[in-house]
Amino acid sequence: MKQTAYSFPVIGIIHSCFKEKFGIPRQPGLAPLAKAQLELLSPYNDPAAVEGLEKVSHLWVQFVFHANEWGGWKPKVRPPRLGGNQSVGVFATRSPNRPSPIGLSVVKLDSIEAQHGKVILHLSGVDLLDGTPVLDIKPYVPYVDQVSEAVNLIAADAPNTIDVVVPEYLQGICTEYQLRTEIPPFAIDYTNFATRPQACLPRT
Repeated sequence: MKQTAYSFPVIGIIHSCFKEKFGIPRQPGLAPLAKAQLELLSPYNDPAAVEGLEKVSHLWVQFVFHANEWGGWKPKVRPPRLGGNQSVGVFATRSPNRPSPIGLSVVKLDSIEAQHGKVILHLSGVDLLDGTPVLDIKPYVPYVDQVSEAVNLIAADAPNTIDVVVPEYLQGICTEYQLRTEIPPFAIDYTNFATRPQACLPRT
């Protein structure tokens, strides 16, 4: 009889600027300034396990949609990209409502911290909820992972960006929030930046 279920260890936990599901970018890379730290758990927090990773700029992160309200999977879903009023097959989407609630994101690896018995990967461009369990990481390999002729007619174009000017009083609120929550400051040009504001600014 073929095995139909498998069990995998959690190798790490995400510490993210996104403390709740609302406001998380729908795809990685949409908010390049969104930061997170991936803390590897024992016994995977061995510095030898990340040796050579400093030569890599981006990672594939395989994770669990741990905060998803699981009511069983359905063969068709209504992705937000289609306005929520058109259903397509679940395997044609990246919906978290899947038979196996596993996600896959490409993120930027900013730095690696290995000290005091901890191994932490500093990431940016994330779409990951705080506390997300990570199953695996793999290096992004441009010559095979970047497919220039790839086509996706469901999501053919990137979403529009929004030019935002953040007033000075709000800058102060952001700074106070970062100090109070110990979230690393975002490298935001507050005068004018093109991004999705709800994905970059800390939430209160």
